[in-house]
Amino acid sequence: FFPTAGAAIPPVVEEFVHSAGINMVAGYGLTESTATVSCDRGGQPKTIGSVGRLIGGLQLKFGEDNEILLRGTSITKGYYRKDEATRAAIDEDGWFHTGDAGYLKNGELFLTDRIKDLFKTSNGKYIAPQMIESKLVVDRYIDQIVVIADQRKFVSALIVPEYNLLKDFAERHHIRFTDTADLCRNADINKMLLFRINTLQQEFAHYEQVKRITLLPEPFSMEKGELTNTLKVKRPVVNRNYAAEIEAMYVEDTPPEVPCPPPVTPSV
Repeated sequence: FFPTAGAAIPPVVEEFVHSAGINMVAGYGLTESTATVSCDRGGQPKTIGSVGRLIGGLQLKFGEDNEILLRGTSITKGYYRKDEATRAAIDEDGWFHTGDAGYLKNGELFLTDRIKDLFKTSNGKYIAPQMIESKLVVDRYIDQIVVIADQRKFVSALIVPEYNLLKDFAERHHIRFTDTADLCRNADINKMLLFRINTLQQEFAHYEQVKRITLLPEPFSMEKGELTNTLKVKRPVVNRNYAAEIEAMYVEDTPPEVPCPPPVTPSV
């Protein structure tokens, strides 16, 4: 078997791996919990989308906004020489506040979002960016995606495309380009990708749907401070590094209508 954790697993990926007979064990944990909090167990039912069942020695309950609270032998007693941070994370009853929201169903833990990552649009709607990103990143043309929505009138996204697939698409459909940046700016390429995104996000509420996108000519990187050493996106850094691109998506306050099919039919 091999374990996987650290980020949401797209259901289509989890289904494929299990269908191939590979015993992938989904789990959840934090540094403060000495890694594992829950994981799939052999011989017990496993549900696609869950992060398994609680390990021994731990107690779990849900706080405000369904925040996961933990207490037990593997939970840290506090942060070294950081009393204020310790008080903020661990309450008087010894419950560690994870910052993650979730729920239990039939003994399995499901994660819904990182509470501190929730965005509130200028219209007062709450957006869960990780949920949207995990749904859209399954598209073969998308390598990395960062959703933008906080204090904005609608949702947009910065996208690092799969450059080789994008170039192949352009060549097959006789789309001229000089370099990667030129390819990412191409209107037909953008329409094609936004059309594919709209197909994937039909189950979202209207206010959750990505309305505009910007394709980036280079990937997010640790060198630019945009990724942690475990390859998680640092949203504040991305927002700062691409402030001009983000503002350009909101020059017009009214979000565009859902695009019609692109002028060239994308290959599946």
